Amino acid sequence: MASSDKAPDTMPVGDGTVPPGKPLTVGHQVIDKSAQMLQTLKPIKQMSQHVCTFALYGHDMSRQIETHHYITRLNQDFLQSAVYDSHEPSANLIGVEYIVSDRIFDTLPSDEQKLWHSHDHEVTSGMWVNPGVPEMIQRKELENIAHTYGKFWCTWQVDRGDRLPLGAPALMMSPQIVNMGVINPELVHLRDNKFKISTDELRKSRANIPVSKPGNARVADYWMHTGKCFAVDIEEGEMKKEQGELKVVEGQKFP
Repeated sequence: MASSDKAPDTMPVGDGTVPPGKPLTVGHQVIDKSAQMLQTLKPIKQMSQHVCTFALYGHDMSRQIETHHYITRLNQDFLQSAVYDSHEPSANLIGVEYIVSDRIFDTLPSDEQKLWHSHDHEVTSGMWVNPGVPEMIQRKELENIAHTYGKFWCTWQVDRGDRLPLGAPALMMSPQIVNMGVINPELVHLRDNKFKISTDELRKSRANIPVSKPGNARVADYWMHTGKCFAVDIEEGEMKKEQGELKVVEGQKFP
């Protein structure tokens, strides 16, 4: 059993809250609000999209979760997203996903491509949605996303009851049209009711969105080709103890 598949033996003590901890004091609320007013928080303010979709654990695809991605576009070929377990103010940060265009993806070595998943079916099936944004407005972005690939590491497995981000990260996969990649209809139904949308209607309206043509060298969605997965094991090892030449950069020293 890989580390990323092993449930924690015990949970932290407490009253069962997720995460465990005491409620914020008035003093800390004032500190947080003051800092929010005084600091620029520039990277966070660059987040321009909220996407709700679904993801599957690569090592156990019977485990499927609803995910909320808050996306920043750094350029036309690269996006990055903070992934949460809901869209509520108390949402837990459960991972990070990097997204690249098919043009960038084709430059990656095959061993790296195996860690990535495609987005074309996720878009055309109606799973990938921007809650509150009319379909006509997001159409162009959907056409772009259908030609991208993602690498999503989940660091907090809340679906198994983890009250803290415990253990090794897990590599996540995207919804697909075949066997284990099909999302549980009940999960989709719950999501649709929450945002008052119809995935079935979205799928019909997106039927003509062009998708990437599979390349001979592309090995994304590795499980679909091989029936195998990648999982993280944590092992104790020796630290690197050799000291290299120190270089001073802007007043800081780095080896």
